[in-house]
Amino acid sequence: MKEFSMFFALALFAVSGTFAADKKEVERVENSGTVLTEILNVPENIPQELLDKAECVIVLPSVVKAAFIVGGSYGRGVMTCRSGEKFTGPWGAPSMIALEGGSFGFQIGGQATDFLLLLMNTRGAESILSSKVKLGADASAAAGPKGRDASAATDATFRAEILSYSRSRGVFAGISLEGSTLRPDNDANRNLYGKEIPARDIVLKGAVAAPPCAKLLLGTLTKKSPKNKSSN
Repeated sequence: MKEFSMFFALALFAVSGTFAADKKEVERVENSGTVLTEILNVPENIPQELLDKAECVIVLPSVVKAAFIVGGSYGRGVMTCRSGEKFTGPWGAPSMIALEGGSFGFQIGGQATDFLLLLMNTRGAESILSSKVKLGADASAAAGPKGRDASAATDATFRAEILSYSRSRGVFAGISLEGSTLRPDNDANRNLYGKEIPARDIVLKGAVAAPPCAKLLLGTLTKKSPKNKSSN
C-alpha cells in the first residue's frame, strides 16, 4: 500500500509539472500576441511596406538582462511564418524561440524590453529554425527603420536578413541585436504541442495546427499583413 501511495504521488507530481510547463508556454504565446498587437496598432512604428515583405516574425516579450552574463540578455518568445513553399500562404503555427547572449544592452536602463524581429528572406528563416544562429555573423541583422514608410531605410537595412525593433517603457525604436543568438526552444515546443517535433516542421511544413493561445498573434498578423508582397 505504501508503495502504491508513493507511486501515485510521483505520478501526480509529474502530471502537475507538465501542466505547469504547458501553462507557461501558453502564457508566452499569449503575451507575444499582446505585444505584437500593441506595437502594430501604432501607425508610426513599423513601416507597412516592410511588414508586408516579411516572411516571418519573431516576438520576444519582456526580455531581461542576464545578471550572470556581462551585457548579456535572456528571452523567450515565438516565431511564426507565412505558410507555403514560397511563404505566400496564411500565417502558420508558431515555434517557440530563445534569444541569448549579446552585448547590445537596453536603451533605457535595465528594464525588461519587448523585441520584435522581421525576417526578410527564406535563408534567415530556415537558419533560425535549424540551429543556433548568431546575428551579424550567421545572419545579417540591422536596426529596423520606423515611420509610415521605409523611405528612410539605408541600403544596409534593405540587405539585412533580419530587422529588429525594441520597446521599453513605452519607447519604441530600431535596435541592433548583433552578437546575440537565436535558436529553436525545442523543450518549449514539446510542452506546447505535447510531442517532440522539429521547429522546421512546425513552421515550414505545417505539421501541427496552431494552438488556441496563438489566436491573437495570428489574427493580428492576418489583419495587418494578409499577403506577402516581397519579390518571392
